[in-house]
Amino acid sequence: MQNSGPSVAEILASHESGSGSPTKTAARVADAIAARGDDGTWITPVPRDELLAAAAEIERRPGARTLPLYGVPFGVKDSIDVAGRPTTLACPDFAYTATETAPAVQRLLDAGALFVGKTNLDQFATGLNGTRTPYTVPRSVFGGNMISGGSSSGSALAVALGEVPFCVATDTAGSGRVPAALNGIVGWKPSRGLISTVGLVPACRSLDCMTLMATRIDDLDRVFEVIAAEDPDDPWSRPRGPRFGGGTIRVGLPPEAELDFFGDAPMRVAHSAFRNRLGRLGFDEVPIGSAPLLAAGELLYAGPWVAERLVEFDSFLTTHPDSVLPVIREILSTGYGFDAIEVFRAQQELQRLRSVVARMWAEVDVIVMPTIGTTFTVDQVLADPIATNTILGHYTHFGNLLDLTAIAVPVGTTSDGRPASAMVLGPALADDLVLAVAARILDEPRTVQARGNIRLVQKENR
Repeated sequence: MQNSGPSVAEILASHESGSGSPTKTAARVADAIAARGDDGTWITPVPRDELLAAAAEIERRPGARTLPLYGVPFGVKDSIDVAGRPTTLACPDFAYTATETAPAVQRLLDAGALFVGKTNLDQFATGLNGTRTPYTVPRSVFGGNMISGGSSSGSALAVALGEVPFCVATDTAGSGRVPAALNGIVGWKPSRGLISTVGLVPACRSLDCMTLMATRIDDLDRVFEVIAAEDPDDPWSRPRGPRFGGGTIRVGLPPEAELDFFGDAPMRVAHSAFRNRLGRLGFDEVPIGSAPLLAAGELLYAGPWVAERLVEFDSFLTTHPDSVLPVIREILSTGYGFDAIEVFRAQQELQRLRSVVARMWAEVDVIVMPTIGTTFTVDQVLADPIATNTILGHYTHFGNLLDLTAIAVPVGTTSDGRPASAMVLGPALADDLVLAVAARILDEPRTVQARGNIRLVQKENR
């Protein structure tokens, strides 16, 4: 089960009061990682002596205790560059030592955050199950040999185990939401372009998003205030949308009969119980159809977007085919089968679906669906890696294709002890609204620190 550690706010309070310190926190984190051993969470954790030295350096900075993330530890998915550290993408022969730090990560470091290491992932960030790695295959904190989910597998585990309060990961097809769901934490995919993707080795550059994982909405808010920034070097960069100012929230809910749980009766019951509770939280519930959303999701791997992965990996796949895991090689190779006509046909169909979904936002403010319909063990995934992966992405594949913001929220467990997760989706730049809905679901009073001002924005219309 989840063993969440102290929150960002709790760590900051400890460091600012002097009851704790960045070096004490660094020692705690190093001890926790060492105690677990090689469990598939980290690919390259920072060695203990280096971590303690980095924490001491933070303590020596002028005005250190006023830094917004003073000594707060965090992990980074190993597809994102940190200067002087290897970026492997879970492919040792592809690995290189980064010479520059991704701007998003640098903003965290400048704010006083403590970099702990690089986390495990599905190779080339291709997969939603966490088994596609040459390193130790991670398992969910819920046990039962259950997968951790991917591709941000290690990032979710690091947070769920309480080793760090947040991780920076990525989400192209659900990579930040599926592992969050399988480990009982929060995984938020902000609108594309709000967090710079410079320094991220792309999976599908036109769809990739940086994502944040935590156990609390407050942690997401605090980190996002630091990490979100326009970046002229990122062609998809754009400014943030408006704050949610309160008022009635219309929640779109597909009929339960439309929801597929792939024969998983306990998961269906758990989601139904959550839906019943949702109705008591003060939202206006509006029935919607899920067909256009799911149809867009089917385009991701059945359509030519898989070929976009070859923009980055074509040369390596051609020259080092044996360095790529067989299942990844199979998936990437399908990209060679698409021609220009199919690309334009798919783009036109996606635009049609986008227009249909855009009209839905006149009727609802957010949409709530399951994050995943079922779970799998490692053995089940290895026995049928592509079919199981497709099932895991049933509710997440469409998110970036339709330019949505989305967050996975833990909503309890099934009768047999597995995690249940709901996903809140909103249109692009409705990020603050989506976070407000998630906080209400979690019954978490939401305090937003914006440009030095703290204001309470949760508990509206309760």
